[in-house]
Amino acid sequence: MKNIISKVILGSFVVSAVGMANAQKIDAKAKKILDDITANYNSKKNSYFKFSFGSGLNGQVTKTEPGIYYAAGDKYKLKIMDTEQIFDGNKIYNINADDMEVTIAKPNGSSALFSPINYLGTYRNDYNVTYNGKKVVNGVNADFIKLTPVKANGIKYVYLFVDSAKKQMVKLEQHGSNKDVAVIAIKEYKENQDLDPNMFVFDKNKYKNYVITEL
Repeated sequence: MKNIISKVILGSFVVSAVGMANAQKIDAKAKKILDDITANYNSKKNSYFKFSFGSGLNGQVTKTEPGIYYAAGDKYKLKIMDTEQIFDGNKIYNINADDMEVTIAKPNGSSALFSPINYLGTYRNDYNVTYNGKKVVNGVNADFIKLTPVKANGIKYVYLFVDSAKKQMVKLEQHGSNKDVAVIAIKEYKENQDLDPNMFVFDKNKYKNYVITEL
C-alpha cells in the first residue's frame, strides 16, 4: 500500500496537462454542473475535505486509507497515511514521515494536483466531457460525468460524481491506461473555517532529521 500511495501522491497526483491536439467535445449540461461547483468552491474563504483514498487494479479498489485536504485560494495541504503534500502558492513540499524524506519542487505551469477538486479546472482544456445521467453514490443521487483525455496522458478516463443540489463533489475515480485506479470518496466537507495562519507553511525546523531534497 505504501508504494501505491507514494506513486500516486508524489507522481501521478501531479498530472501533466496536454494540449488541444484534437477537437474537444464538452457536453453543455456537464459543463454547467462543473462550472457551478467551481464557482461555489471559489466563493469560499477555504474548504476542508475528509475523504477515503482507494487504490487498486483493473478498476477494482483493493486498499483504502483515510485522508484530509485543506484548500484556500491556490494553496493546499493534503495528507494520506504517512505522506503529506503542501503547496504554499510557490513550491510543492512532499513530506514522507515513514522514510523521513522531504522533496521540494516548483510545480509545472501546466500541471494539476490530483485532489478532491483538481479536475474542476483541468477539464476545460484537457478532456472530452460527457454527462452520463444519475447514479446513487454514498447515498447521494449524484450526477455522473465522464472525462476522457483529448490526448494520451496516462489516464484512460475519469469519473466525477457530483451533488448538484449542494454544488459539491461526492466522488472522483481516476482510471489509468495501465489499469491502475485511484478513488477519492468525500466523507465530510467544511468551509470558511478559522485556519491556523501557518496551515500552508513548510517549517524546515520541524524536519531537521529528514533528508531534504530541492529539485
